[in-house]
Amino acid sequence: MHTQPVESPPRTPRRRAAVRSAWALALGSGLLLALVAAEWRPLLALDGGISRTTHRWAVDERGITQACRILTDWVWDPWTMRLLCAGVVLWLARRPAARWTAGWLAVTCALGTLLQQGLKAAVGRPRPVWPDPVDTAHYAAFPSGHAMTAAVVCGLLLWLLHHYGAGRAVFRAALAVAAVSVAGVGLTRVWLGVHWPSDVVGGWLLGALVVTLAVLVHRRRRV
Repeated sequence: MHTQPVESPPRTPRRRAAVRSAWALALGSGLLLALVAAEWRPLLALDGGISRTTHRWAVDERGITQACRILTDWVWDPWTMRLLCAGVVLWLARRPAARWTAGWLAVTCALGTLLQQGLKAAVGRPRPVWPDPVDTAHYAAFPSGHAMTAAVVCGLLLWLLHHYGAGRAVFRAALAVAAVSVAGVGLTRVWLGVHWPSDVVGGWLLGALVVTLAVLVHRRRRV
């Protein structure tokens, strides 16, 4: 007896939009990565021009520079973001219906960190070097670990708020805090002269890609 093949359920408009976003982010991230690895001259010139200007400002405006150091080293530091994520993981793990989501959140943050460190090692881009530095940093430059970690953690937590039906006022407040944090940490890294602007943009793109792929996995699991 011949039976008709079972067709998979059609993708919802929301899922199709997420897939398109993932492809766009992957293309943008891959293109920027290729340009950085190839040391494309127009990109290097743009990075250098912006960085020289912001470093000059950082040397002149010591008060702003000190505020940037506090924000980047304590408020928006990757370890601060990871501790925030760990707290949410523990909170979710106490709810039986959300334990898979707790594991999903922990694994996604860990994979994001591994991707970030792997790309740093593979690309090996030198950080800016100044005769009068206002801050120091370790490891290679691309992508910015601060920018990528903030994008991953803030993006995932915002999506979880939406997923669990947070009120409009709470979500809008969280969105504002996340936007300021993700944008702010990127700007502080350039201001302090420890990253090229394209390092920060790469961190944002890769962080958004990690979040988008993670959301697709979570929606497929339907928990």
